[in-house]
Amino acid sequence: MLLLRQSLRCCSPLRPTRLSTPRLVPLVYKYPSSRTEATLATTTAIPSVSISPDKVLYRGPLTATFKRLKVFSLSSFSLCLTMVPVMFAIETNLPWSARASLAGIAVCTSGVSTALIAWAGRTYVTALRLTTAPTNGAIEQLEMTTLTLRLRPRITRVFDPLFVVPSERPFAKWELAQLVLLPAHLRNTTPGQEETVAETTDAQGRVLGRWVVRWGENGEGNCHEEGAVVK
Repeated sequence: MLLLRQSLRCCSPLRPTRLSTPRLVPLVYKYPSSRTEATLATTTAIPSVSISPDKVLYRGPLTATFKRLKVFSLSSFSLCLTMVPVMFAIETNLPWSARASLAGIAVCTSGVSTALIAWAGRTYVTALRLTTAPTNGAIEQLEMTTLTLRLRPRITRVFDPLFVVPSERPFAKWELAQLVLLPAHLRNTTPGQEETVAETTDAQGRVLGRWVVRWGENGEGNCHEEGAVVK
């Protein structure tokens, strides 16, 4: 007991130590004092999209999805057509009428689904280009690229953006106008005059169809289709 007391006297008393913690600096967000500062902050954070000629302005976000759907649909329809003769060639207890019914149901189901995918994706724009005037920057021409069921590109050029109007069709937002009425300051047309306002070509540049307007009185125009136009 005596030895324990002497050892405690020799030891220096323990002092409480203070742990050092890093100082937290509060984050202060400075709100823009005007709409101009907010606009400048936005434009510096997000790069603007260039609309120079021969440059893609828009790419369809569902392009890859539609491509996969079309490939899968065509593959399944081809496989279904290939399996139909096999159903009649193999030996089975099913009568001929039952085989014909099963083959017809399979072909019709696959064909209808393929046709629906082709119809829904026919007017889907995969790429959009603009051609602007070098003087005032006004839009002179729209170029829209679509894909067929066999993934063949179809390029539709609209020579006057005035003929592009909102669409009420399903799976479409814009379409070529059937009827137009020019403003008073643009009514320099002759009644009976016809003018091509849009045309659709393939990848080789062959014209597949045109969208033609026939002008009437007071700047009224009635449009009709010649050939196959993606409208």
